[in-house]
Amino acid sequence: MSEAGRQIVVVGLNHRTAPVEVREQLAFPATRLNGSLHDLVALPSVDEGVILSTCNRVEVVAVARDGGAGFAEIGDFLRNQPGVRIDPAEDQLYHHARKSAVRHVFRVASSLDSMVVGEPQILGQLKEYYSIAQEAGTVGSILHRLFHRSFSVAKRVRQGTGIANRPVSVGSVAVDLARRIFDTLEEKTVMVIGSGAMGESLVRHLVETGVHGLMITNRTFEKAVELADRFEASPIRFEDYTRYLKLADVVIGSVESEETLITRETAAEVLRERKQENMFLIDLGVPRNFDPHINDLDNVYLYHIDDLTDVAKENLRGRESEADKGELIVDREVETFYQWFTSLDQVPTIIALRRKFEEIRERELRKSLDSNLKDVSERERKAIEDLTSAMISKILHGPLTRLKERPDEDAAYHDTVRVLFDLDKAPGPDRDDS
Repeated sequence: MSEAGRQIVVVGLNHRTAPVEVREQLAFPATRLNGSLHDLVALPSVDEGVILSTCNRVEVVAVARDGGAGFAEIGDFLRNQPGVRIDPAEDQLYHHARKSAVRHVFRVASSLDSMVVGEPQILGQLKEYYSIAQEAGTVGSILHRLFHRSFSVAKRVRQGTGIANRPVSVGSVAVDLARRIFDTLEEKTVMVIGSGAMGESLVRHLVETGVHGLMITNRTFEKAVELADRFEASPIRFEDYTRYLKLADVVIGSVESEETLITRETAAEVLRERKQENMFLIDLGVPRNFDPHINDLDNVYLYHIDDLTDVAKENLRGRESEADKGELIVDREVETFYQWFTSLDQVPTIIALRRKFEEIRERELRKSLDSNLKDVSERERKAIEDLTSAMISKILHGPLTRLKERPDEDAAYHDTVRVLFDLDKAPGPDRDDS
């Protein structure tokens, strides 16, 4: 299939195609997202763009003037980000175009593509990154409609299926994993680093599990205090959290940070202070919050975001049929959206084709009325006008109907019409189309 012509495209990687050590290289910190968005739409083939960067995926959703060139340019854009070391021979980027790209965005919004199917956080994240791109001025009419439609589709999937009947999230799965390590968490002390949406989800699930010894820390201390007050936990100032690590049996990190929060050396010192009593660490950050070499130490067990996959699959059991219902909703919505998208190309072609034939009719009619038909009456002139206009309408009825009905899977179809009838060349007043 030709990749020529304007297309909606998606280029990225997620928890299925790349491990966390690769995803963290591509993660876009909030501090440089605005500049990265402007760099994205500065690419020759890219007209509109949104960057989505979460713990489980880094993706570019874009409108490209040429799909093939767009894939190549966006792929290079991602591979050339600071600190990225992806071997082109082992490229883990996936590519979606046309309906596949629309379906992918709808599935992401509906959490059908999430590690934890049915989790509600991804929709909020999608809205956040769309808003950032909108403020940066990199969203046009096509992505505006695509993302707002994806929000509506997500709502339909949640209301029309049972995938959210038993609420799950990355936070709940992390707590489930902690309960597997310790038979019970009720007597354990837990520290949560980060009080954003993920941190709040973690705290809620920990309290529901029966945890009483709970510490919360965050860069903005007021946010830690607010969350701690709601759940009767202890707020810890961010600059002091390492002093309290020795009290924690479980430490869960969910902070956006380019710096390692707990190094191997820090963990070793904490273990000495705990007299080698077991510790359990869950790292939900991308980039990772905790040094992966901590796992080399005895009596400490470090898990990262990808280790939640098996637990997440178990959470999905019993809801597969509901996920299938969600896929059917997405498929129908993809068709509806794509009809609108392809009409953006159809309408100019239809208008240009009508204009072309009408210009020919008027020009040839004017020649005849100015020469061999110059003596006809006004009534006869009107009859000839109506006759030729009706003929053009009849001639164009079939082609225009097919043009509207054609599922534009091949951009060359419209290109062929434009080439055959020379629609992209502005006709001069004396141009002869015979």
